[in-house]
Amino acid sequence: MGIFTSEKRNLIVILQKKLMKIKTASFVISNTDISKCPQDGKPEYAFIGRSNVGKSSLINMLTNNKKLAKTSGKPGKTQLINHFIINDEWYLVDLPGYGYAKSSKTNRAEWEKFIVKYLTKREELVNVFVLIDSRLEPQKIDLEFMNWCGEKQIPFSMVFTKIDKLSSSLLQKNLAKYKKEMLKQWESLPPVYTTSSESKFGRERLLNYIEQINLAIEEQS
Repeated sequence: MGIFTSEKRNLIVILQKKLMKIKTASFVISNTDISKCPQDGKPEYAFIGRSNVGKSSLINMLTNNKKLAKTSGKPGKTQLINHFIINDEWYLVDLPGYGYAKSSKTNRAEWEKFIVKYLTKREELVNVFVLIDSRLEPQKIDLEFMNWCGEKQIPFSMVFTKIDKLSSSLLQKNLAKYKKEMLKQWESLPPVYTTSSESKFGRERLLNYIEQINLAIEEQS
């Protein structure tokens, strides 16, 4: 697989910028049809991962709003494309998790259809944050999804969650294992982030990354 590049990735420039401040974050719409997604052209950043990876908690941590995305101890709660408008400037998109075995085959097939359509057809999509449970060794389903994104030239970043749940040494071992597996298919890796929804570790880096992309997009427009 080739070096991690795309036309959208070329928009990214390294800029020194203070931490993005989340002034407003509100729900806009949920649906399974990309034609019903917002049509104002604002950039979109999608969050996706294996069920029970801590996606809702991470979204709430990033936006500093504990009630923005619904959290649940039951995996597979998110079943729609959920748009949240941030600072009236960009959209945070919460996508259904993948790999939830207890969902019916029919539901999984339907989810897969509209998720694939959103990821491959949505022009406003700038970057996909692929969430990965840092406590686990490389999971086949995560690797397959990221390789699929590469094949479709969908820009993505790797976001390791729940780093407060394991030791620093084990975290580094798991990160190294993921890097080794990824480099079997990739010439270089996408951006990698480590996060904790409890301690808010990684929040500044992720928000700065989004801010850098938004500023680059503005400069190109």
